[in-house]
Amino acid sequence: MNYKIENIKQITVKKPLKLDCGQTLKDFPIAYETYGKLNEKKTNAILIFHALSGDQFVAGTNPVTNKDGWWNIAVGPGKAIDTEKYFIICANVLGGCMGSLGPKNINDIDGEPYGLKFPVVTIRDMVKAQESLLDYFNIKKLLSVLGGSMGGMQLLQFCALYPDKTFSAVPIASTSSHNAQQIALNELARQAIMSDPLWNNGNYYKDKKIPKNGLAVARMAAHITYMSEKGLQERFGRKLQEKKDYEFTFDADFQIESYLRHQGNVFVDRFDANSYLYISRAMDYFDLSKQFKNGLVGAFQNHKTRFLIISFSSDWLYPTKNSKDIVIALNASGANVAFAEIKTDKGHDSFLVNEPEFLETLKGFLDSNFEIFKNEK
Repeated sequence: MNYKIENIKQITVKKPLKLDCGQTLKDFPIAYETYGKLNEKKTNAILIFHALSGDQFVAGTNPVTNKDGWWNIAVGPGKAIDTEKYFIICANVLGGCMGSLGPKNINDIDGEPYGLKFPVVTIRDMVKAQESLLDYFNIKKLLSVLGGSMGGMQLLQFCALYPDKTFSAVPIASTSSHNAQQIALNELARQAIMSDPLWNNGNYYKDKKIPKNGLAVARMAAHITYMSEKGLQERFGRKLQEKKDYEFTFDADFQIESYLRHQGNVFVDRFDANSYLYISRAMDYFDLSKQFKNGLVGAFQNHKTRFLIISFSSDWLYPTKNSKDIVIALNASGANVAFAEIKTDKGHDSFLVNEPEFLETLKGFLDSNFEIFKNEK
């Protein structure tokens, strides 16, 4: 597996990983990035799980895209997740396209990019692969695990698989399983990609004829779900795009049309279409309650991890009910759990923008748990 990107940190996972689909991976790369410094007692380590369209470059400048890290608003010196205090680790998920093993990589069997020969992976597979980073850094127990959206799914899976490997956990705007609507939205995105003639059944790497149109439409559809109706209306309304009246064409007359097209176009420059298929499928397959005899309660039985569940009032993709279901299960299992619904009109993406109440809540939880954890150690 010789797929490399410049300026990417990688480990090679030597231990064979038996995937949920039945196939086994070995000697495969997981790409990661770190921020801050691990203290001597290793009590300040935080593992962040990224969302569908994210990567390991949480803060600072992404060296591949030269754009800001996706959580720059929260991670950095003096910020809610203070890199002068904490050691941050974030990995590119298995199936991703930023250095971890994915469909873009070369298949050792035939010397060609995997494409659709890449095995279908699950959230559990992704988490098992990332757990190898704890061994790499010789961290026995994390201060915290954090994740929004699909990152929250990985977080819940991590806590269920490794109940003794983190002191605290903050799933944000997430869910323990997709409902029919959420699966339908992902299927819409996948069909947009697979309907692009250049997709070529996933075999587009050699010709470098990327299915840009399909991937852009997939991103546009998804991006709508990340915002709220009120937020969209207040920001765009029916404003026209640098014109006084309709042009009576199918060009972008409205500002919202131009905005969505821009979001789609910039996305295709940094993301792989096949990775989008694989990662969105992993999200749809995720159902934590099915993994345990007693359902979601069984997933957290006898847990000592301290949880803070955060939702946003205007999030219609993963509404507050999804978070409350997790809270109810945690309470029933006897876990230590707190819950906060942040009132905002910024929708699902509220955790990625400057939402002061959210950032203050997150900072307060991390800082207080750090004091407890380091004293226990």
